[in-house]
Amino acid sequence: MEIDLLCDLILQAKKIVVFTGAGVSTESGIPDFRSPGGIWDKYDPDEFTIQKFLSSAEARRKHWKMLSESSLITETKPNPAHYAIAELDRLGKLDCVITQNVDNLHQKAGVPENKVFELHGNMKWTICLSCHQRFPTEELLQRIKQETDVLACPNCQGILKPDVVLFGEALPEKTLTEATRRSQNCDLLIIIGSTLVIYPAAYIPMYAKNAGAKLAIINLSATPLDHYATLVIHGKAGEIMSRVIGKVKLSQLK
Repeated sequence: MEIDLLCDLILQAKKIVVFTGAGVSTESGIPDFRSPGGIWDKYDPDEFTIQKFLSSAEARRKHWKMLSESSLITETKPNPAHYAIAELDRLGKLDCVITQNVDNLHQKAGVPENKVFELHGNMKWTICLSCHQRFPTEELLQRIKQETDVLACPNCQGILKPDVVLFGEALPEKTLTEATRRSQNCDLLIIIGSTLVIYPAAYIPMYAKNAGAKLAIINLSATPLDHYATLVIHGKAGEIMSRVIGKVKLSQLK
């Protein structure tokens, strides 16, 4: 019943925005930062503020150590939820993806780069805070594995920072502005795998709702915006979205 209703909402919509959170990434084996057993059970989040990162070489070492010990960059692959979202684009329904995730998996699954708005940045890239040159993070992690202390830009000796938003750092203004505009101009916003408690990102669905769009929420647990939604489905993102897209494609063939 719920799957059929979401299928109908997608078929009726002309411009769909998909908003994704950590619940999409966890199905690719990426640990949720906040859940039990997640990243913040192993590391102190107070060590990962932008202030600490800029002022302390030791804090930067901890940051790079966390990245080098994780598989966030090199080993993760898209899961059925990512591929289902990419299929929405191939069906001509997707306006864009607005994501809280930093893992580049929407692009790997086939969503065009210009349709992915990353509110918290992308771990794929590292930027020098002095000369602003970008480097592939994977290359820097390889240097760390060879016991090289990667803390300085090879060009200007400036601080190297993964191109993601740290605690205490503002979201990228241009990305947030465009994400807000897109959400205010869609007719259906599908929230997948987000608890909707991290702000300002969690304002995005309400921008859509206030502009007249319908909301559909797919998440394992309840969210603060459930009562605003036309439809709420509790379950795994990959399983639900695969079934929904299968039904959408069958309906379009009729």
